[in-house]
Amino acid sequence: MEKQKLRRIFDKQATQYEKKREGPMQKRWRQHLLSFAKGEVLELAVGAGANFPFYPSEVKVTATDFSEAMIEKAKRAAKNHRIESDFICSDIEEMNFSNQSFDTIVSTLSFCSYDNPLMVLDKINRWCRPGGQILLMEHGISSNLAVSVVQKSLNPLLYRMYGCHHTRNILGLIRESGIKVDKVESYWLNMVHLIWAKPRQ
Repeated sequence: MEKQKLRRIFDKQATQYEKKREGPMQKRWRQHLLSFAKGEVLELAVGAGANFPFYPSEVKVTATDFSEAMIEKAKRAAKNHRIESDFICSDIEEMNFSNQSFDTIVSTLSFCSYDNPLMVLDKINRWCRPGGQILLMEHGISSNLAVSVVQKSLNPLLYRMYGCHHTRNILGLIRESGIKVDKVESYWLNMVHLIWAKPRQ
């Protein structure tokens, strides 16, 4: 899908994302993962700012998204939760930061939408400081055969509607990238993964 069309899909969903009420389990996942964030934080694909309620108050967040409408919602969330933050409206696949710029890099539910997820993982590896951490909450293909068959059959439609792939092997991509995984917690028939990791040396 061309990027302009994908951007329009997410622009249209911005209000829906802002009003979305996640269940207690998803909130616990975010709180659990983001309690480890520290220092200078880079958040990829911030969306409407669902993570801001869960960041420790002392962090400074650089938040990116390619949707202007999402960025506007996220700015409101950061202000409401008093998180020091800067915002960049740009496609992460086209962005560059200096190597070793961030103490923590966060992505929650964004790797389903990238054209080249391995390239983004390579950037994360370079942008994270030695001794820093990479915190991911991502979804992908289930380990349950019956569920995975349904995911594969619905994936083309869901991608056209929401700009989101449901069949990516998230843990496989991370292993291929060379990121050093410290801990993984998997849920919902292994469709959702919380991942604590470090950049490759």
